[in-house]
Amino acid sequence: MPKDQNGKFTPIKGKPSGNGKEGLGLRKSISPDELETDLEMTDKYTMGPDELQPAVNVRHPNRDTVKRAVQQQNGRNTITENSGRNMADMTTTEAQELPGRMDKSIFAELAAEQGRTCLTIYMPAHASGHEVNEQQDMKMFKNMLQQAQKLLEEKEGSSMALQQMLNPGYELLKNETFWRNQQDGLACFITADSFRYMRLPMNIQQQVYCNHSFMLTPLLPVLTNNEQFYVLTFSKHNAKLFLADAFGMKEVPVEGMPDGMDDVIHFEEKGDQQLFRTGSAGGGHGASYHGMNSNPDHKTDIANYLEEVDKTMWKEVLHNKHIPLIMAAVDYLQPIFRKVTRYQHVADEALTGNFEHEKVTKIYRQAREKMQPFFERRKEQALDKYNNGSAGALTASIPDDVIPATYYGQVDCLFVEKNAQLWGTFDEKENRVIIHEAQQPQDECLLNNAITQTILHNGDVFILEKDKMPAESSIAASLRYA
Repeated sequence: MPKDQNGKFTPIKGKPSGNGKEGLGLRKSISPDELETDLEMTDKYTMGPDELQPAVNVRHPNRDTVKRAVQQQNGRNTITENSGRNMADMTTTEAQELPGRMDKSIFAELAAEQGRTCLTIYMPAHASGHEVNEQQDMKMFKNMLQQAQKLLEEKEGSSMALQQMLNPGYELLKNETFWRNQQDGLACFITADSFRYMRLPMNIQQQVYCNHSFMLTPLLPVLTNNEQFYVLTFSKHNAKLFLADAFGMKEVPVEGMPDGMDDVIHFEEKGDQQLFRTGSAGGGHGASYHGMNSNPDHKTDIANYLEEVDKTMWKEVLHNKHIPLIMAAVDYLQPIFRKVTRYQHVADEALTGNFEHEKVTKIYRQAREKMQPFFERRKEQALDKYNNGSAGALTASIPDDVIPATYYGQVDCLFVEKNAQLWGTFDEKENRVIIHEAQQPQDECLLNNAITQTILHNGDVFILEKDKMPAESSIAASLRYA
């Protein structure tokens, strides 16, 4: 190393003055003794290429650190952009609500999802109560999403597409309004590019199902229990009409419905004379005088009032209806209404009592119990038909016979054991049924598929307890043709 004019050593020009460590090139001046010591230390820690220790990271001294920094920054930007793009892709699918009163067109749409990964989630829910305040439904749904993710990974493996399937569900977890407006059950139908859910008017068993089609059997009560009936609550002070089905009832607005007897029966005094008249302010009818000092008895007043109630309901609602109507009134009013009504479908059964201030839910429970035979009638008729033809060719109870018949439109009435499962496959082209005792990787629930096919071919389906089945089998059918 050369000396300057003052006899001090200086670094050679054109070479690095140091490597970022304290040492030779970082001091302003150095004595010969110090130089010798530093050279010994440098030789100790500086080795040739053949002498590098594995733990030592060495960069080329002439590396372009600026270029490397730009490349690293670009790489980070690319990763960020890709991550953002992936996240954007994952949020493109939004949850879509289906009507809670399912019809056949919606059922057929769900049944058409075949041949790809289909995830079905069912869970009980709550419309009110401490379960809502404590967010129990939300917590259960989160657990079920985690179960679903595990099922997807076991069946299909982990991928971005599978994560995307569940993303709308996790978005629903953030929606407090959604969880405060539930009914008695919740169902979700999920594919790679759709997330549909349905608030159900019935309690339902918790279940997660992953296969190449949706599990639709739990929806049958909503689809098949479509019988409806009217409930008419009336007293001398008001009258209300309700429409009910297997899951609840709601009031039917009736324009012009009389607001009690005083809205129909009027008394006016003029001097010492009393005039009696009938007329409905709500119904829009003019007054009708019945004479002086000729006030009819109270029973006639009631009859005139109930006749106006019936006339208004007939005009606004009932003139083209053919479903049962059950009365809810005190006992002495019921025969009067039966006498004046023109509606031909008033049920023999009735609710007796004063229901003016009763809760709608309580009235419905009592009416539903009274109308139970009405709901059971169609099922009993179907069972009678099966039993009467059980010795002939138009009944079947062997799965290998019944399952193909559902696909070919042969089944008129299908009977399936409640909570039963039958795992296997059906090859429609080969007309071959394969049944396994335990579920295999490519199996589907053959009972679920048979139910779906029967409904799509306009057949009736009845889910029965095991002891109510018409044959010693989990599935049986009445056939349209052999």
